[in-house]
Order: sequence, then C-alpha cells, then structure tokens
Amino acid sequence: MSIAAVVVSLVAGVAVGVHLLTRDTLSEFDLPPGQLFGPVDDKAREASAKAVAALNARLRNTSGKHEKLRWKERILAMRVTMDEFFAGAKTVGTFTPVDAAGVSAEWVTTPGTNNSRRFLYIHGGAFFAGSPKSHRVLTSKLSEITNSAVLAIDYRLTPEHSRMDGVEDCRSSYDWMLKNGPQGADNLAPTAVFVAGDSAGGNLTLSLLHWIRDNQRPAPNAALALSPVTDGRFTSPSIRTNLESDVMLKPLAKRFSWLPDFLFSLGGRYMSGRGAANPVMSPLLADLSGLPPILVQCSECEILRDDGRRYVNKAVAAGTNAILQRWDNVPHVWPIFYPDLPEADQAFTEIEAFFKRHS
Repeated sequence: MSIAAVVVSLVAGVAVGVHLLTRDTLSEFDLPPGQLFGPVDDKAREASAKAVAALNARLRNTSGKHEKLRWKERILAMRVTMDEFFAGAKTVGTFTPVDAAGVSAEWVTTPGTNNSRRFLYIHGGAFFAGSPKSHRVLTSKLSEITNSAVLAIDYRLTPEHSRMDGVEDCRSSYDWMLKNGPQGADNLAPTAVFVAGDSAGGNLTLSLLHWIRDNQRPAPNAALALSPVTDGRFTSPSIRTNLESDVMLKPLAKRFSWLPDFLFSLGGRYMSGRGAANPVMSPLLADLSGLPPILVQCSECEILRDDGRRYVNKAVAAGTNAILQRWDNVPHVWPIFYPDLPEADQAFTEIEAFFKRHS
C-alpha cells in the first residue's frame, strides 16, 4: 500500500471514529415539543408580522456590515454593534458599577426594588461579545417584574480568555452575590435568589446550576434560560434545519454549515476549549436531576430551538421541574427587543408568572 493510500485510510478512519463519537444520541428528547405561544387573532398576527419584518431588516443591515471583515476585526466590531444596537432603548432601571469578587458588573435596580431579592444575569453574545450594557433592556425588565436587584456581570470573553475563565467568573459572582447587595456586604442570606441568561449566557446559567448543586452552594429559587446553547457539539437538528429562518444567527452559523457533521462537531469542540462533550461546556450532557425550577424560552425558527427542547425534556425525565415555551416567527432572544415586539411582552408575562410561583 502506498504512503498516500495509508494517509487516506487514516484520515477516513479518524473521520468515521469522530462521527461515531459525535453522532446524535439524544433524539429521544426531541419530544414533547413544549408550549407554543403567538398572536391571538388576525389583528395581532398582522401587527406582529410587521414588527418582526422591521426588526429583521434592521438585523440584516447590521450583520451585513461585518461580513467582509477578518475574524478578529469582526469580533471587535460585533462587540461595539451589540452595545450600540440597544443604546437608545428606554428602561426604568438604575445601573451602578460594582466589582463582584474581581468580576466587573453592574447592579440594576428599578423603583421599589427589594435588595434582599437578588438576581444574577449572564449576558449572551456567542461567548465573544455582549456586555451588561447591551442587555439593559432585559436586566431592567427582570428587576422590575421580579422586584429584585439584578447583578449583571461582565464575564471574561473569548478569544482573549478561555471559556473556562468565563465559567469561573459566573461561579465567583454567584458566591459574591449571596453575601453582597446593592448597598454592600451584609452577610445576610437573601430572601430570594434567581439566575438567568440568554444564548451563550443561557449556557453559562445552566452550567452554573449543576455546579451549585454539586458544590453544596445555596440553590437559587428558580432559573431562566432564553434561547440557550446547551450542546456545544452542535448536534441538535435545528442547528441545520432552521439555518435559513434564523435571521440573527445565520450570518455566523452559515460560515460553518457546509462542513460535514463530524467536522462541524469538531469545530464545537475547538470553540469550547475544554471539549464540547464536557458537561461544563454542554450542560445538556450533565446530570440534570436535583436542579431548581427552570424555564426555557426559545423561538420556533431559531437554530438553537432543539438545544432548549432537549435540555428541558432531559431535565424533566431526570425529575427536575423544567418548562419549555416556544414562540413562532420571532428572532433569537426576542425578549431583548421589548417593547417593539408584542411577543416580547408575552414572554415577560410568562417569566413574571414563573418567578412569582417560585419566590
């Protein structure tokens, strides 16, 4: 056998081996589909379609500006764009910078906030973008509807830092929040504790939950994950089936969509830095028993839909109180576009009711 033939054979063997290691073994959790929400009548449906179309046009215009940039330049540009996109949004929150055990953060409070009720918020942005500033619409609204002081953290981002650095920031911030409120250290146990995050922040939120359980930390009353990444191996069916309908994530995901499954999965492993099959990076692969109540909201047309669906169904099978809520024809993490999208208001109504049940 020639050297070339040996090389081809080895490459083929590796490809098959990787495929076997990363094949989809979680399809049993694709059902049930979860609750579906949306416009209640034709008038509401028309108003929603108009609002979504206007927002999608704005998102396409924004993402198009980054298409020809080199990757490092694109990351920096996307960070600026995320902050600027929501710069004009109106909120009722007060934002106070704070050092949370070495992690830059801000306390978000709204009129009447009960400082003994504390809420850790972990922003999204594909692990390399986003900040407390870009997510003030969410943090202000969450403070308002839960009557809580929200600690929005600015965890370390990739590629300047490892994924594990961001994970550690979430853990130390949670510990710090248990002993500190907006008025400083009080060493008093808070009367209620909540955790939430969106997209990449949803991943970090769900990863934090099983770390809290396994390390005997006081558990939060409840947790919220908006459009979370739960499987860093990228094996969920909607990663590919919803690629064209996901206006927000399509520009990023389409760069890799042409890859065969085993290379696509290897990309996930590389991005995770510690191995995408590690439950720290892929909370879907963790033991999901004994966790606090969890609400997951996702869009029916986003690529991460099945990440959320599989997580909830696996959690329920493990005995955890978890709920999946889906909305049709809305972008990734649509509550952040409150009040422009009617569905954002619907989502917050459900979120408010969920946290009230678990306060």
